[in-house]
Amino acid sequence: MAYAHTSLFSESLGMSTSVAVVLPQRTTTQIGLSGTRSAGDPPVLYLLHGLSDDETIWMRRTSIERYAAEYGLAVVMPRVERSFYQDMAHGERYWTYVSQELPALVQQLFRVSDRREDTFVAGLSMGGYGAMRLALAQPERFAAAASLSGALHMAHPAVRQARSDFYDTAFGEADIAGSDADLLALLARADPARLPSLMVACGLQDDLLPMQHAFLAAADDAGVEVASSLTTGEHEWGYWDARIQDVLAWLPIRS
Repeated sequence: MAYAHTSLFSESLGMSTSVAVVLPQRTTTQIGLSGTRSAGDPPVLYLLHGLSDDETIWMRRTSIERYAAEYGLAVVMPRVERSFYQDMAHGERYWTYVSQELPALVQQLFRVSDRREDTFVAGLSMGGYGAMRLALAQPERFAAAASLSGALHMAHPAVRQARSDFYDTAFGEADIAGSDADLLALLARADPARLPSLMVACGLQDDLLPMQHAFLAAADDAGVEVASSLTTGEHEWGYWDARIQDVLAWLPIRS
């Protein structure tokens, strides 16, 4: 595998930002990691970070490079600060960046597939929210999407009433219920036949577990099938390191 930590300029953000990228590389003499590489452009997973992290965190806290090597999978890990993947009420346009500009930049700078059947998205916590919003808002882009311990019900009144700094900065003071920032509303409006495969995983001891139940119930009401894994675990990296391996095994990566 090859690893690139790239600085680039974003027109959407009006500033430079960073992206970490893992790319498949077939090797014959590397000890302990041979990897696989398809003849064509490799499939790609957009892997999103959580509220307190950045684009380096998946490389620092898990063995994502080693796990992805087995599948010949490229992994793109963008930096989005504490934006909740929004065009922020008080900040930069991270939704525009991640949903529109970043895929174009990836195609310009790296050799990866741009076909829907080869494109996936996943994330943890805040990144789980981002992954599901991308999948529900742009189903034509992704073959599968997974959320690990995702903040999947940000429109819940209790979340808004908490009025944390990051919430007001990202979403503003308006009620987001029913808007495109409300995942449950996106589920209700979705055409199940057009959606990518969806997966939700969360630990039973995680404070965000009620959000998983709300999302899964809304999906059931909307006739949207979601693979779920609610097992022992907390909001921590040991759990996410194990679950990202489950996600990679679940992705419909073409052989």
